[in-house]
Formats: sequence, C-alpha cells, structure tokens
Amino acid sequence: MGTSSAYGGPGGGTPLIPTWLEPEDGVVPQATPGAPDADEQPPPSGQPQAPPARPPIPTPSDRRRFSAARTNYSRFARSGGRDRSRLGRAVSQYVTRASGGSRQAARRMGSSRAAGGRLLGFLADAATRGVRDALRTLNLEGLAGRPIEEIFLGLADYVCPEGGGIDEGIAREAFVETIADLAENGITDLDALTAEEVQTVFELYATHAIEARLCNDIGTQSVTLPKDARDAGRVQAQLYDFIRRGVADALAVSHVAAQPLTPDQALSFVGDVYAQAFEILRSLGEAEVDP
Repeated sequence: MGTSSAYGGPGGGTPLIPTWLEPEDGVVPQATPGAPDADEQPPPSGQPQAPPARPPIPTPSDRRRFSAARTNYSRFARSGGRDRSRLGRAVSQYVTRASGGSRQAARRMGSSRAAGGRLLGFLADAATRGVRDALRTLNLEGLAGRPIEEIFLGLADYVCPEGGGIDEGIAREAFVETIADLAENGITDLDALTAEEVQTVFELYATHAIEARLCNDIGTQSVTLPKDARDAGRVQAQLYDFIRRGVADALAVSHVAAQPLTPDQALSFVGDVYAQAFEILRSLGEAEVDP
C-alpha cells in the first residue's frame, strides 16, 4: 500500500466545491446551435451595453472545518494505529464537517471520479467485447497480448491524463497503486477478466483515490507518523483497510454493470459509488467511536 504525496492540506477558507469550475457530473452545458449567447444579445434600442456577467464568488467555508479531523487523525497516528476511536472520529468528521456530507465529499473527488468512470468503462468493454476490441477503440491495439501491468500502464494517459494540480495527481497516483495491487489480488489475465475481477479493480482504484483525497485534505505534513516502522505501517494499513471496507460495502449495494457503459453512465455510477462509500465510512467511523 502506498501513501499520498506530502501536501499541507487546503486552507480552511477554500470553498468546499468550486461550482463555477465544475459543472454537476462534469457535464459542460452546450449552447443551442445557431443561437446567440445571452451575453451577445443586443441591448434594447437606446440602452447601453451591459458588462458581461461574472461567475458568482462562493462564500468561503468554515476556516476550522478540517481541524477536528486533523486532530483526531494525528492522535490515531501517535497511538501507532491502536486508538481506533480516533480513526473513526477523523473519518466521520471528514465526511460531515470538513466535506459537508457524503454527496459533497463525492463531488470533491473531482479528477478521480472522472478517471474512475473511464477505468470502469474500459473494463466493462474489455470484459464483454474482448481486450483487443476495447483497446482498438482507444487506438491502443498494440498493447493487446501484453502482460496486464503493461496494458494498464499504457492506459494511464487515457484513464488519468497528467495535469499540474493536486487533484490530477491524486487520480494518477491511485491508478499507479492499483496497478501495483493487481497481482496480489489475483488479477493477472485481462483477456479472462470476470465481472468479479472488474469490481475488484474498481474497488482498488476507488479505495486508493479516497485514501489519497482524505490524506491530502487533512494534510499529511501536519500528521507525524510513529518513528517505529511497524507502528507507522499499522497506521497506514488500518486507514487503507477501513476505506476499502466502505468501498466494498458500497459496491455490494451498487453492482458493477456487466455490459458496456456509455461515458455518462460510467461517470454517474462512479459518483453514486463514491457517495455511498462516504456515507458508509461515516457510519463505520461513528460505530468505532461508540462500539
């Protein structure tokens, strides 16, 4: 299991969701062909032209919204992974107080949500039409027949295009860690991919993506892992296992489709799974506090 790259976490004044940058479900509204934009409509005769409308500036969120989750995760880390109640508090507070609920937490996944949709779409296509045909659709037919790790590495630029932001970095890091986990989870032949293995691959990706998002939001530079390597490993493993349990439970409710998905269908499915996973993580976290 890997960990997210060091990042001090977003400032508390950063809006939860920059809605003027990210349309709902990543769909950019399209103008009606041939119709002028609202800003281009001529003003009534004799009236001056109004200046173009500016996007609304959202109200800054609570500057302390990450504090409780950071404090509890730090105490969990200092316990060497033994204080499960602190882990539970950190995760539940991240979902409720820091993110504003499970649905908003899912929208914060940003690039990881879009990458998850592309990954799931490719896997569903490969499982039903065959790997070669699925790769041919992406102009990557030359990867057919190669080891699964090489195929996935060749898919990296399609699944999670490189970008300069933390969001893109989280998506790409989660995909690379997923590739490293394939053999350990018994997934070695993409040509013989089963529906259960499609679900496992997506489960691995979503788990790594949520883990990286949570750690970067809480702020890895503000959390000191134990000096003892075994304790540090226990802290990291427990967070990963905790999140994977939530993702697995969410997928048990929302089964991965066994047929090819359109991009919109894949994106919608992934968004719903992330939202369900965060809601389950909130419940699991609260259960750790009050067993």
